[in-house]
Amino acid sequence: MRLSRTLLPVTKESPADAQIISHKLMLRAGLIRQTAAGIYAWLPLGLRVLRNIERIVREEQDRAGAVELLMPTLQSADLWRESGRYDAYGPEMLRIKDRHDREMLYGPTNEEMITALFRDAARSYRDLPRTLYHIQWKFRDETRPRFGVMRGREFLMKDAYSFDMDEAGARHSYNRMFVAYLNTFARMGLRAIPMQADTGPIGGDLSHEFIVLAPTGESDVFYHSNWERPAELSSVDFDDVDGLQAIVGGYTADYAATDEKRDSAREAEAGEALRQSRGVEVGHIFYFGTKYSAAMGMKVQARDGGEVVPHMGSYGIGVSRLMGAIIEASHDDGGIIWPDAVAPYQVGLINMRADDAACAAASDDLYAKLGGAEGGRVLYDDRDERGGAKFATMDLIGLPWQIVVGPKGLAKGVVELKRRATGEKVELSIEDALQRVAA
Repeated sequence: MRLSRTLLPVTKESPADAQIISHKLMLRAGLIRQTAAGIYAWLPLGLRVLRNIERIVREEQDRAGAVELLMPTLQSADLWRESGRYDAYGPEMLRIKDRHDREMLYGPTNEEMITALFRDAARSYRDLPRTLYHIQWKFRDETRPRFGVMRGREFLMKDAYSFDMDEAGARHSYNRMFVAYLNTFARMGLRAIPMQADTGPIGGDLSHEFIVLAPTGESDVFYHSNWERPAELSSVDFDDVDGLQAIVGGYTADYAATDEKRDSAREAEAGEALRQSRGVEVGHIFYFGTKYSAAMGMKVQARDGGEVVPHMGSYGIGVSRLMGAIIEASHDDGGIIWPDAVAPYQVGLINMRADDAACAAASDDLYAKLGGAEGGRVLYDDRDERGGAKFATMDLIGLPWQIVVGPKGLAKGVVELKRRATGEKVELSIEDALQRVAA
């Protein structure tokens, strides 16, 4: 993509109402623009990052055996009355009426709807276990929407729901998602710590939040220093019940808890290894037994001919919130530093002299070899701007690599290659620079 042909409204100054670094940088880097309180338009660069995050989430859900569908954003209030949550949920739920005076709501979550869908489709033990998921926009009417996408009112979420014949099967489904989440966040360059947490309005007695440590996080968190070690992930057999339980047991052996789940005895055991920080929740998983399936009359035939009420779990990832969390964890004074896996483009190509024929020819050739507009790997700054402005823009938007084409370098037969994460700069021939980026 040529920068002169896309929409990238970068700014030097942070808006006065932006309080945390991710909100400031997302606005300055032209990723989003606010259209109403807590509601944002996703501009081209931001949308590319959002789609990359969504892709990784989808790949890891598929790998763990979950099956994708898509449910509507608007739900009937009658579904929520079946479960008993319509009046209990609170003012965060946006309640509306259609022209026929039927009560509807903009879904904040989908336990009721998925239960109704599966209840009408599943007949016997042959239809279970199943884990179903979708990636869909949600709405929760926050009292004080703030921190940009970290606490907005409209947000993109992956929510999955598991159905099993009994508690043992449901806990295995829970472990599958636990490990899938570890893999998902690791692929994005994040160290997300699973912490015991309250289940809140979802219900149940088993729940973990996945927390990315960040000074601006909304929660106080307490954890053993062992969590500061790099994660070591290997291939996983999601059908291995004992193997998955061992992985989950290993990850939960070291103490980690949100404020409401603190354990004084375990904190005393940790001693000087106990750490306190603030964190950003990026995922939340729940096992809640038969809370929704029983309330909504779901039964399936068991092997012995009797009837069983399926056990359920739900598993959420804040897809749009993850973009803010990644920026909180990966930035410097110059701007964003995107991990390779989620970057909107891999390479920022800078033509230092748009009016120089040799620079233009070399830059156009590099652009073509990197895939041009079709490849989606390169953002080509072909504007007639000062070099300093181009460098500042590329550092701000945080692409992993920068290739700088200038007349002095071309006279020596080289271009400058910069790695954004480390700041390392080297002069290489064009072919060597291309090979380095490809590697």
